[in-house]
Amino acid sequence: MPFGYRQRIPDADEILQQLPVSPRLLEVKKKRDQEIIDIITGKSTKFLLVIGPCSADNEDAVCEYVSLLSKLQDRVKERLVLLPRIYTNKPRTTGIGYKGMAHQPDPNEDPNIVEGILAIRRMHIRALGESGLSASDEMLYPGNYPYLEDLLSYVAIGARSVENQEHRLTVSGLDIPVGMKNPMSGDMTVVINSVRAAQSPHIFAYKGWEVDTPGNPYIHAILRGAVTPFGRSIPNYHYEDIAHLRKIYQDSGLLNPSVIVDVSHSNSDRKFQEQPRVAYEVMNSRKYSAEIKDFVKGLMIESYLVEGKQEPSEQVYGKSITDACLGWATSETLVLKIADMV
Repeated sequence: MPFGYRQRIPDADEILQQLPVSPRLLEVKKKRDQEIIDIITGKSTKFLLVIGPCSADNEDAVCEYVSLLSKLQDRVKERLVLLPRIYTNKPRTTGIGYKGMAHQPDPNEDPNIVEGILAIRRMHIRALGESGLSASDEMLYPGNYPYLEDLLSYVAIGARSVENQEHRLTVSGLDIPVGMKNPMSGDMTVVINSVRAAQSPHIFAYKGWEVDTPGNPYIHAILRGAVTPFGRSIPNYHYEDIAHLRKIYQDSGLLNPSVIVDVSHSNSDRKFQEQPRVAYEVMNSRKYSAEIKDFVKGLMIESYLVEGKQEPSEQVYGKSITDACLGWATSETLVLKIADMV
């Protein structure tokens, strides 16, 4: 038999009973959900920043970062909603390398998915409890979502997953905002089809049940740039790109037309220092056009305690082990400037 069965993975109900969330934190999360929903639906004029490490690799460092973010949230609360990135699954282009805390709770040890599931839930509960900020995570594996469904206020679907039927159907049953990234090719038809599919009702198999979903009206697009067949980055955050997507949205009849711009990845040509420049251009586009301002509801930013990316020989607390990130000082300055530009 080609599969080696290592250990049974507990179902979500078992894990939630083992690591419950207090009623107080559930209420905090509920209020945060509504704040973000109000931004997507246009009821609030606040601007959303999904900000944090490329991957959440260390509980202490992540919680320290989110606590700093909480203090910053108090300073910008009239204009911004800060949503921590606590990404516990890491997609790999080649399938090789660190796959995130859910897969490998200690990056220096062998994978252990049971311990990983417990680790990511403990980290999300601790981060919420210490900061009062519920977080976002990427849905790399739809089967992992039930382990965190009572903690997350936002879900992102990555460029490699956005065409996947299981992802689209699963998020059609969520009651929180979900961002669908454009695929690596940059094809905007894929984005619109993904939003349409996830905003629609479905019947499908989920968690061992035949389920039906009403469709999620808070599904929206994320622009993250594209890559040519020769590996060159193509940005799609410029005014003309956003205006073009807005026109497609208008013609589609989709609910709550919204886009969030990822200032990292191909939009910054994977040069982490370029993220502020990209962010400022998007904010200036919003100032130039009231229509663009109404359409662009937020930004995604990769940021951690220490700037850059660790080399294989390094072990630096609070420094990314995957994609390079802005350091805290630069991130704080960037958030304050964005608040001034809203």
